[in-house]
Amino acid sequence: AAVDDISRGPYVDKARLGAVGASYGGYSIFMLAGVHENRFKSFIAHDGLFDFRSWYGTTEELWFANKDLGGPYWQQPGPASYKSFNPVEFVSKWNTPIMIVQGGKDYRVPVEQGLGAFQAAQLKGIKSRLLYLPEENHWVLSPQNAIVWQREFFKWLDETL
Repeated sequence: AAVDDISRGPYVDKARLGAVGASYGGYSIFMLAGVHENRFKSFIAHDGLFDFRSWYGTTEELWFANKDLGGPYWQQPGPASYKSFNPVEFVSKWNTPIMIVQGGKDYRVPVEQGLGAFQAAQLKGIKSRLLYLPEENHWVLSPQNAIVWQREFFKWLDETL
């Protein structure tokens, strides 16, 4: 609704809308990719959750998983979040170019999350790019990697918007 509202402005090119997010925003991008109804032309997701089940078994921060998801996926009855709000459940509707950025030392959102999303996009034949930064964690801290991140970020937007 917010995007639809702001898109009414004369300063917005509705044919060139993109969405970008990191961490919870990265999760939001993966989720949005399956429900956006063709509003967006391009996505960038940085260190986002792609599959709650695999994330639950690999994150170093179970406090968030237990609080936000409602506990482990194996409990009965299982928390609805693992189905209703899990991006992996909506991959069948992905159809938009997506760039995925993932840090190799991100223990909160382990590398498998970014790799799984990238693999899904590739297997669906969606234009996609993986920017893997093996020495970075949840943030890009090294100046050299920050330059790479910026260049790839804007290059992707130039290519897809």
